[in-house]
Amino acid sequence: MRILLIEDDRSLCRSLRLSLEQQGFQVTVCNDGEEGLFYLMENAHDLVLLDRMLPEMDGMEVLRLAREKGCTVPIIFLTALGSLDDRVQGLDCGADDYIIKPFAFQELMARIRCVCRRPGQLKSSETLSWGDIAYEPEEYLLTRGTMSCTLSRREGELMALFLQNPGQTLLRTTILTRVWGPDAEVESGNLDNYIHFLRRRLRSLQSRLELKTARGIGYRLTDPDAASHIVS
Repeated sequence: MRILLIEDDRSLCRSLRLSLEQQGFQVTVCNDGEEGLFYLMENAHDLVLLDRMLPEMDGMEVLRLAREKGCTVPIIFLTALGSLDDRVQGLDCGADDYIIKPFAFQELMARIRCVCRRPGQLKSSETLSWGDIAYEPEEYLLTRGTMSCTLSRREGELMALFLQNPGQTLLRTTILTRVWGPDAEVESGNLDNYIHFLRRRLRSLQSRLELKTARGIGYRLTDPDAASHIVS
């Protein structure tokens, strides 16, 4: 699970990042609102921890703009502004939870678990299917009828991304950000290699689905015989 931490207190960032990574999370840190909004709109994270008082752009504006642009990622405010009006304003603006500083790390973890349990949030463990293919993320298992094969972790993340966006052309930069992470140093050729691997997997299952190349742009998962939809 990938967490975006938008916080200008660098000491708190270091502490939280270390603690979250020890719990198995991947953490990206931003120290001002403008940069945080940029990373947030990359849609590469599963959860955002957002401070309210930030340089360049305050947290309320970051939240408002993100929601206006259609961003649905869960966002938890971490802030020293703890009055009733502050809490109501933050939640009404679109925050999923509101934690007042200082807070215990155990409470933060409990809030994260609570947000992750809510319907419609973080459904990466549910079966994804489109056309004649179904994918089980927890087992990295790709199936067509009675035929199946196990994917590598990276192949699985790529397949899940395409199944979540069927029929849509995904930009190369979007794919690299979502699968490898916004800060990863990865050569573009690595993506082409994994696309080749996935095409080979689909052929081995005799699937009618195809990964089409949009030259110079990205890739698209197509099904000549079915309308675009996802069944979870």
